[in-house]
Amino acid sequence: MSDHSPEPEIRQPLTRRQMLERIALALTAGGVAPFEFAWGEQVHGEAREEKERTGAYQPKLFKPHEYRTIQRLAELIIPADEHSGSAVDAGAPEFIDLLCSRNPELADIYTGGLLWLEAQMRQEHGASFLEATEEQQTSLLDRLVDEGDPEKVEGARATRYGASEDYQGFSTYRIHPVSDLAPGVRFFEWMRKMTVDAFYTSPIGIEDMGYQGNKALGQYEVPESIIQEALRRSPFGGA
Repeated sequence: MSDHSPEPEIRQPLTRRQMLERIALALTAGGVAPFEFAWGEQVHGEAREEKERTGAYQPKLFKPHEYRTIQRLAELIIPADEHSGSAVDAGAPEFIDLLCSRNPELADIYTGGLLWLEAQMRQEHGASFLEATEEQQTSLLDRLVDEGDPEKVEGARATRYGASEDYQGFSTYRIHPVSDLAPGVRFFEWMRKMTVDAFYTSPIGIEDMGYQGNKALGQYEVPESIIQEALRRSPFGGA
């Protein structure tokens, strides 16, 4: 009988591309924990290195107009103030673009959401989102936040036919029609959350939060209280 045990399998370190793919997939996985600092560090580092290497970040997924819209949304969600820079200064647009480029589900949410946003603004004001006035932009975004209010969502669920045992086969139908804003609500919820994640895992956001780094920095997560505080500070608070 041989006394040689099998050689342990040597795992190759993940490439940066694989790391980004895993982070992006984790975002859309059910029950994922709060966003970890180490994830943000990886994404921000990738964008930063490209800027240092080429002088500018080139979007991987979004077309130029889409990317400018992402920048404008990030700026509106977390504008610069007397304490720190904006979400754009913190690298949120690059962060979002990199992760969306590695996850087809995220890519669909964002590209579809941007198309909806453009169509809705043109329908209401005859202009693209970027061409609209700031008042028109914020008015639409405020309505998306209001429509996504958890209490309103729970109320809508109670009206589903599926709430009754007699109508289990009709669970996708509602007594009252789904809001016309529903596609935009989902998109803007993602946009707000990922903007906050990007901001508070960036050097600007960490300084704004007053977080002091230490050896356990890689285990740091963006606390839910910080996320909620950031959303309250945003012009579109309330979630």
